Amino acid sequence: MPESPGQPSPSPANPRRQRIETMLAEDPGDVFLRYSLALAMDSDGEWEPCLEILEDLARCSPAYVPAFQMSGQILVAHGKIDDARRALREGIEQARGQGLDRAAAEMAELLATLGSAGEHDS
Repeated sequence: MPESPGQPSPSPANPRRQRIETMLAEDPGDVFLRYSLALAMDSDGEWEPCLEILEDLARCSPAYVPAFQMSGQILVAHGKIDDARRALREGIEQARGQGLDRAAAEMAELLATLGSAGEHDS
């Protein structure tokens, strides 16, 4: 399968990821498959390309709200606290705008746990 931005060639070490990439080749616009690929990439230690996919999903119309929360979690895990705050704040706004109150509350809770940690780390 030819490579496209945000979609590296299949990883033989990860059969789940390989299945996702095969399905994406047939339906590259599938938001859930793109999100699943991002999660598989993160599991494979490819967190930066994972974030690229999540950022693309966050820019969809409507924005894919789970992408904001996952971005925040990944950024926190890699010490990018200020970037995580930005992703979570934007995600909360998008979630509220889409009537996804539970998702907004979960992101607000994660944001609150960050306190003043890592301010201006980026």
